[in-house]
This record gives sequence, C-alpha cells and structure tokens, in this order.
Amino acid sequence: MKSLKNNLNMNSSIVNIASTRAFMSQRNSESYAASKGGLVALTHALSISLKGKSRVNCISPGWIDVSNNEISKSDKLQHPIERVGKPEDIAEMVMFLCSDKGSFIDGENIIIDGGMSKLMIYHGDNNWKYGMEE
Repeated sequence: MKSLKNNLNMNSSIVNIASTRAFMSQRNSESYAASKGGLVALTHALSISLKGKSRVNCISPGWIDVSNNEISKSDKLQHPIERVGKPEDIAEMVMFLCSDKGSFIDGENIIIDGGMSKLMIYHGDNNWKYGMEE
C-alpha cells in the first residue's frame, strides 16, 4: 500500500473490473465469484486508504459479447434493454470515471449489464431454459 500511495499522481483514478458474478452465481463458480467479490471490497477499502490521492471505483460487467457471433432473440430478451453488452459499453464508463466528469465518484461499484441482474427470469420465459445438466 505504501508503494502504491507513493507512486500515484495526485487526482489519479483507479478502475477495477469485477463482474456481476460477484452478486449472482451459477453452479461451480465459487472461486470466480469470490475473486470478483473481493475486487468489489478492495475497491471501497482502497477508496478510503487512498483518499485525497486517488479515486478508486469498480465496474461489474454482465454479459459482454466479444465474439461477434449472432445473439439469439431469447438471449437478448434476458436483458431489459434487449441486447447484449459490447466492449465499448465498458470502455466508455472507464473513460468517464477517469475524467473530470467523474471526479465526484469514489468507492463505487457500477453494474453495467443492461438490467439483466434486475430481471427475474423463469424457465420458459421467452424460450429461455435453465440448464439442468448433472
């Protein structure tokens, strides 16, 4: 921590990247969920430890498509905005948080998931099926 404090420029900004998996889980994802939850906790702890020197925030992306494959309609409908995220959705928030426009945001975790984590989806909704593999 001392080394970090001594090597940061005044008014710097740190943006950690976690995941919505810090708050939502699937089977056999314990290690991943715990590591992402740890990043969220590290973010608010660092924001206090680095006060006056650096702002520290976190982004928790949901489903971000980096494959350029066609996304099914039922997959899009899992998101209230009816699309899957793009890398640009995350990059633009990183740029905002590092800019003067984001200068009053500190210690926050920002979820960018098109509302997916707010939508309760049940088996059969919009052809969505819960995988019951053993």
